[in-house]
Amino acid sequence: MELKRKLQEAIEYVQKEAIPETALGMILGTGFGKIVQELKIEKKIAYDKIPHFPKPTVMSHEGYLLYGMLFNVPILVFQGRLHKYEGYSYFEITLLVRLFKALGGSTLLLSNAAGAVNLTFKKGDLMVIKDHINLQRGSPLAEKGIAEMGARFVDMRLPYDTEICKLLLAQAKKQKIVIREGVYAAVVGPQLETAAEYRYLKIIGADAVGMSTVPEVIVARQLQLRILAVAVITDICDPNDLAPIDIPDILASVEKGEKQWLKLLKRIVAHLQ
Repeated sequence: MELKRKLQEAIEYVQKEAIPETALGMILGTGFGKIVQELKIEKKIAYDKIPHFPKPTVMSHEGYLLYGMLFNVPILVFQGRLHKYEGYSYFEITLLVRLFKALGGSTLLLSNAAGAVNLTFKKGDLMVIKDHINLQRGSPLAEKGIAEMGARFVDMRLPYDTEICKLLLAQAKKQKIVIREGVYAAVVGPQLETAAEYRYLKIIGADAVGMSTVPEVIVARQLQLRILAVAVITDICDPNDLAPIDIPDILASVEKGEKQWLKLLKRIVAHLQ
């Protein structure tokens, strides 16, 4: 009952702020800020004002729930996500997904920054996540009391919505935007991988690696949400030629990819309501 109570208190707080039911939602990954500039914001709530919502501690994750119009389509935007390496529980990390569902959500768009294990990728490329590998040593469905929140044994054959993926790929082709398709491996972090770990990720079938998204997807599937997830490639993880971490370069790569993502969003959001 404890988890259900916390969720209900969060829902009631947001509902009192008069945010209407909204079918489309988006969780912004590291460095994604220009999307907010395109949003005509009507409501803005700080995460730390919402009961039981933790505050992000990572640079560029501002920690706001935004409601407004994106290309004339109503949308809820979660400006910043939570990560396991910040010390939060999986319930806390995925509370924003449960809140979105309670506010009428049906389609959730996810973005993240990821390192390329597939060496044919380039910095700034977009990658549609077609499947994932959970290496975070845990699950948001394995917490005490979670059975009260929905099905425990969730089918993950098709975690990402194939029809939305097709729509995105078709629009990318029309716009002549290069977009990759691949498998995303989620690790805990926050340290980056060793050369041996990158070799391992390649062997098990990963095309890119990051520290987020998968817990959100698992809960979204439990709640029967449609999901589209896009990664921006920020660095090339060649185990034979690893470069030192360069945060400004990573953010520059995200900015490049986000420009392309915005062009595609303008074409597809009207079809996602």
